[in-house]
Amino acid sequence: MKTLLFTYFIICFIVSSLTVIGIMLGRKIFRKQLSVKGKYHMWFLLMVALILPFIPFQLLPIKYPSIDLGVNQHNERNPVLASTEDVQHSNWIQGYSLSIHRINIEFLGTVLTYIWIAGMLVMLWLAITAWLDIKKIKRTTSPLVNKDILFLFEQCKKQLGISGQIAVGESKLVNSPMIIGLLRNYVVLPSNFDQWLSKDEIKYIFLHELNHYKYKDTVVNYLILFFQIIYWFNPLVWIAFRKMRLDREITCDYAVLASLDENYHKEYGLTIIHFIEKVSQQKNLILANQFNGFKEQMKSRIEHIACYTKETKLLKLKSIVVFMMVGILVGSQVPLISAMAQNQNRYEFTSEKTSYLDLSNLFKGYDGSFVLYDNQADQYKIYNKDKSTLRVSPDSTYKIYSALIGLESGIISGENSSLKWNGTKYPFDSWNSKQNLSTAMKNSVSWYFQELDRRNQTAIIESYLKRMEYGNSDMSGGISQYWLESSLKISPVEQVQLLKNFYTNRLGFKDKNVQAVKKAIKLEQKNGVLLSGKTGTGVVNNKEVNGWFIGYIEKGKNTYFFATNIQRKEKASGKRAAEITLSILKDMGIY
Repeated sequence: MKTLLFTYFIICFIVSSLTVIGIMLGRKIFRKQLSVKGKYHMWFLLMVALILPFIPFQLLPIKYPSIDLGVNQHNERNPVLASTEDVQHSNWIQGYSLSIHRINIEFLGTVLTYIWIAGMLVMLWLAITAWLDIKKIKRTTSPLVNKDILFLFEQCKKQLGISGQIAVGESKLVNSPMIIGLLRNYVVLPSNFDQWLSKDEIKYIFLHELNHYKYKDTVVNYLILFFQIIYWFNPLVWIAFRKMRLDREITCDYAVLASLDENYHKEYGLTIIHFIEKVSQQKNLILANQFNGFKEQMKSRIEHIACYTKETKLLKLKSIVVFMMVGILVGSQVPLISAMAQNQNRYEFTSEKTSYLDLSNLFKGYDGSFVLYDNQADQYKIYNKDKSTLRVSPDSTYKIYSALIGLESGIISGENSSLKWNGTKYPFDSWNSKQNLSTAMKNSVSWYFQELDRRNQTAIIESYLKRMEYGNSDMSGGISQYWLESSLKISPVEQVQLLKNFYTNRLGFKDKNVQAVKKAIKLEQKNGVLLSGKTGTGVVNNKEVNGWFIGYIEKGKNTYFFATNIQRKEKASGKRAAEITLSILKDMGIY
């Protein structure tokens, strides 16, 4: 859950930052082609982008009935230990893996996730406080009794074509006219406003606030607050919404000026100046549209009013075109980022012939998955649907394909696969000598396969990975470590599918090279049944965190392909994954 939240945090930061930057650049580049309303409307593209990371692109997972394999979960004997007894003489089950030393980014991710949640809770508290302020103003607002002012208010509504019911009153808690409310709107004026405002000034104020009502700006206030709660951590979002509020006020000013005769434009501007001189700045109410505002905001409004000209139809048309252009650009990059984050971490698996197993007793204490493909029945059997499609580091299981690429590239051959020991002293005696493909695979000699990669070119290896459709095919972790708890990742389902394609040589490699690798990964034979495969262990900071066992069983005329993955903070090894796998296969009657 914490990993999922951290992923959303990263996606949200990227999406929000790129979108704000994109809109600001668009406004700057096309400033002469944008109307005042067009500049304001561009911020709605930001709102669209901010909601995209939270759109559920996939349907909720369907629950499948579990299949009983005959494993007695109340049996007093440990089925894993029973299988271990059968294979304890086999050398291949022993794990050989060096520790990778890395900064604990999981801890950093957890800390950032908690900070994000804590920030949202603080913002939610501030939002509730803001809502209570609005409620308090509503409670203290007394209806207007001055019939002339009420008649003027109705005239302004009629002038703007507004027919909805809007309450109008005055309150001692406000010193700036404002419109508030979500379901029912209130135009609230300061107490005794009619003693220091002229009738014309009151009319201009009504026209301004009613334009806010007309454009549903009270609803926009709640949307802005909602996004600020989620994206509180990104200063670019705060800057964007502050600019959006200013653009909204200027848009309303322009709407008022457009409804007035040109001779009254100056008077409207003087009304705003009158407020700046007469009234101290009102407390910033984020859920209200206030006539008065910050000095910088008021200065910008006055400047726009002073240079107001009626906008032409051509300018409005240009604004629509620019809006669509920026919208396409913003919309194209945001889903791409979101999709990339999802698809790279998870494989989309669909198969009609799939049954789901309950093997929780065998995986007790581990996050893990088991996938089996029955080639003859053309059927998958899967434990833990969610984890079966989650991509993780392949570790030493990748050596199967590293060998295949090395053979196909001509670096080694089936007849001559020896590589000289590099002289580095390793903690495993079997590593400290000359190796060939057979011994390197048997003892999981990492330096052998790293040397194969080193002698190849990154671009060549990457092309083979993409050709095989190997997980995310990501080599950004570096030529010597990309498959060791680094950038390259693959899911258990993909492991099985890839093994099947390798076994039947649907990958298009030379048959002799496929046969050479098949020979190298043979593990043992019992009663005419052949087991082939490879274990893998991910060791980070001296702790075994990722265990794999993948392979296939040739039994009679049928072949079974399997992949087991287990994860834990420690003691999640390839050896343990192999023990669990052998127990499952025994209980299934396969091996």
